[in-house]
Amino acid sequence: MQPSPVPNPPARPPRTWVQRLFGRWWRRQSPARQDRFATLGPLVSVLLFLAAIISTFWYLRNEEFEREQASVKRDTEVAQQQIRLRLIENQEQLVRIAREIVTRTIDQEEFLSQASSFTRERPEITSLVWVDAQRARRASYSATTFQAELGAAPETPGAARPPEPDAAFDTARELRQPVYSRPFNDRFGNAVFQIHVPLLDRSNFAGALVAEYSAEGLVRYFVPAEVSNRHAITLLDASDRTLASTVASTPSASARRPQIVHDVPVAPAGNGLVLRGYGYRTSIGLISNALFWMVAALSVLTVWMLLGTWRHMRRRVQMQSALVSETNFRRAMENSMLTGMRAMDLEGRITYVNPAFCAMTGFLESDLIGRRPPFPYWPPDRFEENSRLLQQELQGRSPAGGIEVRVMRKDGSVFDARMYVSPLIDPKGQQTGWMTSMTNITEAKRIRDQLSASHERFTTVLEGLDAAVSVLSVQQAELLFANRSYRLWFGADAQGHALLAGAEPENPFRNSEFGDTIESLGGVPTTELTEAGSDSREVFIELLRKWFDVRARYLQWTDGRLAQMLIATDITARRNAETLAAAQAEKAQVTSRLVTMGEMASSVAHELNQPLTAITNYCNGMVSRVRNDAIAKDDLIAALEKTSRQAQRAGQIIHRIRAFVKRSEPVRQPAQARQIVEDAVELAGIELRRRNVAIQVYVAQRLPMLMVDPILIEQVVLNLVKNAAEAIDNAQLPPARRNIELRVVPRHTPEEGGVIEFTVTDMGPGLKEEVIARMYEAFFSTKTDGLGIGLSLCRSIIESHRGRIRAQNLYNGSSVSGCRFSFTLPVDTARSEVPPTPHSTVVS
Repeated sequence: MQPSPVPNPPARPPRTWVQRLFGRWWRRQSPARQDRFATLGPLVSVLLFLAAIISTFWYLRNEEFEREQASVKRDTEVAQQQIRLRLIENQEQLVRIAREIVTRTIDQEEFLSQASSFTRERPEITSLVWVDAQRARRASYSATTFQAELGAAPETPGAARPPEPDAAFDTARELRQPVYSRPFNDRFGNAVFQIHVPLLDRSNFAGALVAEYSAEGLVRYFVPAEVSNRHAITLLDASDRTLASTVASTPSASARRPQIVHDVPVAPAGNGLVLRGYGYRTSIGLISNALFWMVAALSVLTVWMLLGTWRHMRRRVQMQSALVSETNFRRAMENSMLTGMRAMDLEGRITYVNPAFCAMTGFLESDLIGRRPPFPYWPPDRFEENSRLLQQELQGRSPAGGIEVRVMRKDGSVFDARMYVSPLIDPKGQQTGWMTSMTNITEAKRIRDQLSASHERFTTVLEGLDAAVSVLSVQQAELLFANRSYRLWFGADAQGHALLAGAEPENPFRNSEFGDTIESLGGVPTTELTEAGSDSREVFIELLRKWFDVRARYLQWTDGRLAQMLIATDITARRNAETLAAAQAEKAQVTSRLVTMGEMASSVAHELNQPLTAITNYCNGMVSRVRNDAIAKDDLIAALEKTSRQAQRAGQIIHRIRAFVKRSEPVRQPAQARQIVEDAVELAGIELRRRNVAIQVYVAQRLPMLMVDPILIEQVVLNLVKNAAEAIDNAQLPPARRNIELRVVPRHTPEEGGVIEFTVTDMGPGLKEEVIARMYEAFFSTKTDGLGIGLSLCRSIIESHRGRIRAQNLYNGSSVSGCRFSFTLPVDTARSEVPPTPHSTVVS
């Protein structure tokens, strides 16, 4: 008879916020105190909530005031900035007109024309007046129907004039710089102020140029509409008198007073003008807020409801105290079990699960208690199988050794488990259900499955390789393993392994490439051989007409025998592609040299035309003098020697070109960098003279020998020099910038070690960034008639010699002042010497 499971405790009453917050301190209090705290806690929370609402309203009210204050300040400063920029711009234009007046560039008629255009574009300026040193009016223009108030004598005797223009005129004469007058009212009562720009003729005061501003015009035209729509902007003088405003009337004592005021001075006037912005608070009082009273009413209602629940909470606390001991005992028993336990009634309904079962499945106890099949931990694809097993369990036909099932966790993952089932008997001897224990066997099953599938996976991988894999016993020369590719090429015979190892067909079991003979390895320790690294070589199998990349390694076979493993990869296609690429590269090099000579055809023709013309002239002269018997023997010999030297010169040019374009196999041989440079410069000189470009050559002394193909390196140097000359000539640069510098010096870098660096620098227009990024691509060219193989071939040649080629623009400040191509060729650093004396050559 099985013991009955521990009954489920009654549901715990919900804990108050005081219990959740203070936890351990709460459990140490007496039940009476817990009762009082449980009652006062919600009440205090409601009062705190009401205080928080009041504080929030107060904070929002202050925040609104600060936002409005910042808005008034920002709008006032924006308006002041607009007016300031306008005054500065007008002042600069007035200074320009005053300068033209002083230098007699304009007369009175031209002044009136400029004043008309000036005031028409600037509606804030009402008039422009030109007065002399005695304040006599020379010329004036008014945008209105009346003349401006001047510091000069009034035209009408006895007429009064304001003192501000006189003071500004005298100050401008004393300071010899533009001066703004204080604001005043003109004869029509409009608020205006003036700027007096002195006319200085050789440091002598010759009068002033007076412009009159309308205060109302400044505010109307230069206070932005969005600013005036939000706030009232007013222009005041030093005595706080309103000169102009964006509203019909400024705020007065009778109207609602502005609560926010911000003043900023109007610069650069400096005459006491102040721009003032007004703002008003839009929020209403705290007590008059309807939302406040609504929250207060809800808080009072909540307090009343809390008092009504006080008695009910006391009863629940007493019930909770009675169940504490039983709950603690139950929890200790549940937590001590590692095996998942599940109890079901006779109808298949779950009545109990322990914490271990919940931990295995990921479901809470509340998710499982009372559930009927299908249970939530059943995988969807195994409903039928699990239903069959459940019926077998309810009928009491479960095997004694347990059943293996798949269980799905709450997160969707699945694990393997083994369940053991036994009947659940009550104290009266009646069966009330079934008790099931569950154990997670996922890890054990995974290890078993991995061990069973290991050999199959290993064999499948090796059989699917395109490379031939074979393992040969060293002592018995027995083929221990061969994959599908090996059997396809060599069959099941061990002779193919020996051929791949590099043995002769007559003695296939003598390894001449990967070590000693197989018989001689018998006494070698196995550990020494298996810890050695793998060797690699390329082998050609004559029978298959294939190239293989073979890697060999010694290993210890499963039975302890020493074995040799070979992995042979078919590289026939790669070898054929490399051979074809080498042939194509050789053709490309010859083609590039022919293209270079083709591009230099006109220069070569011009270079040959000079000696041929000289030969023709010498021959014609000798013929005419021989016919007239007017030549001596010595003169004839001298003329023939000159003719011979010109013929030799033409022959040298043709011989040099023929040696450059001659098709030959690439041969690396010891070569001097100086000889390579001299041969390249000799050929490039033909093109340079035609394009009127000079070249300066610097070759360091005592450079080490280079193991290179001199024709290919000469081709690279010639290509770079010719490109530099074409860039200079196409840019049509002046003679001062038609220079190329060719330098050959030794270098030592951490990355490359000892190298010889060839540098070609020009003063041309440089290269664009997108061209530098793509200039080494095949068939990419910036020339309209270019093939795009020159620089690509240059990089291939340099990299085939284990060198590097790079290009960069030269800058003078932010502008491009030239371009530099450089490439390096490695040398033996032990044989390199420090150059004591440079060698320079200049060719024009």
